[in-house]
Amino acid sequence: MDRQRISAIAHTDHPIAAPLGDDSVHTLLDRALPGGNPRLLDLGCGTGTWLMRAQSVRPHLRAEGVDNASETIAAAKRTVTEAGLGDRISFHHQDATEFTSPHLYDLVLSIGATHVFGGLLPTLEAAGRHLAPGGSILIGECFWEREPDQPTLDSGFTTEDYEDLATTVDHVMADGWTPVYGHVSTLQEWDDYEWSWTGTLSRWALDHPEHPDNGEALKAAAEHRDAWLHGYRGTLGFVTLLLRRTPHP
Repeated sequence: MDRQRISAIAHTDHPIAAPLGDDSVHTLLDRALPGGNPRLLDLGCGTGTWLMRAQSVRPHLRAEGVDNASETIAAAKRTVTEAGLGDRISFHHQDATEFTSPHLYDLVLSIGATHVFGGLLPTLEAAGRHLAPGGSILIGECFWEREPDQPTLDSGFTTEDYEDLATTVDHVMADGWTPVYGHVSTLQEWDDYEWSWTGTLSRWALDHPEHPDNGEALKAAAEHRDAWLHGYRGTLGFVTLLLRRTPHP
């Protein structure tokens, strides 16, 4: 059972693939999207949930999403077509690092997808190439709420994976970006996301006892739950930053 399939099932009931609640998503998009007819790009769009949510905030926007997961992009296209938004939201099945466009965008998103580009700053560099003058980037990334202890490291992390929040923001600013808004996910948002991820995958396995992937799905859910509850819960944080370019002096 490949990781993309596991992720697709696990995010069925929490389609925002990050520890963010609905109210937080709405607030972030409302702050990030300019008025009028903005053009939006999501690098690592998954099922296109951010684009659909953005359209509900700014009905006249035009949006594009990029992702290399074929099943995920196919599902996104179906959802948009069924909603009658195929003329306003489009998708590209390709590696986000290779995406090019004749357009520049008022807002570029990359939420929880910095691994695709090799880290936070490379993601900002890639997103910046698509940004219209005066545009904004909305980016979501993990950070250390506290120094990772051994159980956290045993769950698959290294201390070098992330920095603390202040250092993360310092790096962003030194790279030429100014935060104009931000949201740090609460423990409740984290817990809701993790219970949903592990619970949805477990429920799928229990509901499909004859499926050949049943045992692997249960194992993946149990391992994820164990890593969260016995490892990184309360240690791994998530921040979503709204950024604009810092003008040169």
